[in-house]
Amino acid sequence: MKRHSTKPKQGSLIRWRYLLVCATIFAVFATLVARAAYIQVIEPDFAVSENDKRTVRVEKVNVQRGLILDRHGNELAISVPVVSVYGDPKQLDKALTAKVYSLARKHARENQLDIKQAVKALDSDPARVAKEKIEIYNSNSRWQDLAEVLRLQKPLIDGKLTSDNTRRFVYLKRQVTPPVARYISELKLPGIYLLDESKRFYPAGEVTAHVLGFTNIDGEGIEGIEKLYNEALTGEAGKRTIRKDAQGREIEILDERARIEPENIQLSIDQRIQSLAYRSLKSAVLSYKATSGSAMVVDVTTGEVLAMVNSPSFNPNNLKDAAPHKRRNRAITDLFEPGSTLKPISVLAGLEYGTIDFDTVIKTKGWMRVGGSIVTDGKNNGPMDLRTILQKSSNVGVSKIAQTMPKQDFIGFFQRLGFGEETGTGMVGESDGLFTPHGRWSDFEVATLAYGYRISVSTAQMARAYAAIGSGGINRPLTILKQEGKVHGERVFEERNAFAVLEMMESVFERGGTATRVKLDGYRVGGKTGTSKKAVFGGYGDEYVGYFAGIAPVSDPRLAVVVMINEPGGDVYYGGDVAGPAFSEIMSGSLRILNVAPDLEAVAQLNQRRDYVTY
Repeated sequence: MKRHSTKPKQGSLIRWRYLLVCATIFAVFATLVARAAYIQVIEPDFAVSENDKRTVRVEKVNVQRGLILDRHGNELAISVPVVSVYGDPKQLDKALTAKVYSLARKHARENQLDIKQAVKALDSDPARVAKEKIEIYNSNSRWQDLAEVLRLQKPLIDGKLTSDNTRRFVYLKRQVTPPVARYISELKLPGIYLLDESKRFYPAGEVTAHVLGFTNIDGEGIEGIEKLYNEALTGEAGKRTIRKDAQGREIEILDERARIEPENIQLSIDQRIQSLAYRSLKSAVLSYKATSGSAMVVDVTTGEVLAMVNSPSFNPNNLKDAAPHKRRNRAITDLFEPGSTLKPISVLAGLEYGTIDFDTVIKTKGWMRVGGSIVTDGKNNGPMDLRTILQKSSNVGVSKIAQTMPKQDFIGFFQRLGFGEETGTGMVGESDGLFTPHGRWSDFEVATLAYGYRISVSTAQMARAYAAIGSGGINRPLTILKQEGKVHGERVFEERNAFAVLEMMESVFERGGTATRVKLDGYRVGGKTGTSKKAVFGGYGDEYVGYFAGIAPVSDPRLAVVVMINEPGGDVYYGGDVAGPAFSEIMSGSLRILNVAPDLEAVAQLNQRRDYVTY
């Protein structure tokens, strides 16, 4: 019987293998085509995104904060370059992991072990890798050096760098000095980098602190001019979107946006006058052991604020000791009853409405009854003309003037001067004051308004009112920005009445006046003292507020100055005593700084010539 072989033929086997290889190649090719089609047609964004992650970089073109300048271009606030220290926990973890594997390979070579097996052992034991990373990290003494130079506790740095190895950015210390930055750079620690930033610096320190305010660590305005004009001072950083090759070389600019330069803000403040005013005010507050004080100098022709100072102050370059009560800009926020500094305005109101004239004599006897209450003077001065009423600071005299007018006309006159509203500076935190012109006023309340009660005002509001007198009846909003040319305002009373009252205010410095000890050599000054008791719950307490406000030179008014001393200690508390010396220093010094010619001697010489001609 013939046997049949079960062994396949050689030709059919070769053909079967050939078909299998072709099918496999076709399947691989089809898979690649399908994958390419999926990536490029169905999900093209994913491929573009992955490519951009590896080649596209966005570079930020930083812009520094704008300058704040005084009226002469002197720098009051500048930005200085500083360096911040930050960590990249993910990069640090990567470096520590690489170190663990490097040590494992080294150990294997030294002990003639299989390197692949050593690496494979680490791959299969994550806990061991984590433990060795911690050991390597702790064995590096340079981390302790980093903590010491940054003046931080090492556990704090450890927590920031090792608690979450997925983070890419964490600040360790902001705004370090250049020597510290150089030292950190020399440590060459993995995952530790330096970032160029800027820090705000105020050359005048506490002198301009309340006007300028300050910024936070990120350069955002928090108070004062820094906050008021934060957007203009900030500008906008530019951006460059570029593509780089595998060697990190720039090969294409995809997008470029120019940075928007910040504005420089030029203030009306004169740094010379600001420094003078602050020094004089601080000396007065300390000398009379007062709780606080504020002062302002205003150009009566423009309404520009040449100086705005407060005491106590703070150092905006170091806010560690800047308690909230020190940071408050008292010149625009704190309100007090101004006392006798309102009396010139009461006299002006009577002249303006024609109920009195320049030669009017008011009969007084030291006291008067108004609506069931008593208004008193320190003594019986008898009949007084308007000049003497201001010289003696007679409560009875101005109360009688107020009685000659309809209530609402008298009250409305104060409203027209800007009491009860902001002064126009626009500064953050400015108060409107406490004044209700449309309320129901009794006869006694109107009388007390005439000599500075029943109304609470800020130092800035008083400065604006006196600037209106000095400008001849033009009420201008105050401005903290430098102005070009004369600023238009609203006429609220006649020029001849304003200058007549200004001349009457000179009597305050004469014998028998309330400020005989206050002298301004060479200048004619119209001023007024003010002393008011501080209101407490249920009435008035034992604390006082002392004021001195004035305008000079009388022959051609240029400046209005107001000084307020809050709660002077001891037995001396009258405005002429506690605020007068500071007023004298500020006014005379400011006029000389501005090269304003003295007018007192010129007037004396003119009077002598008149006497000679008459003779």
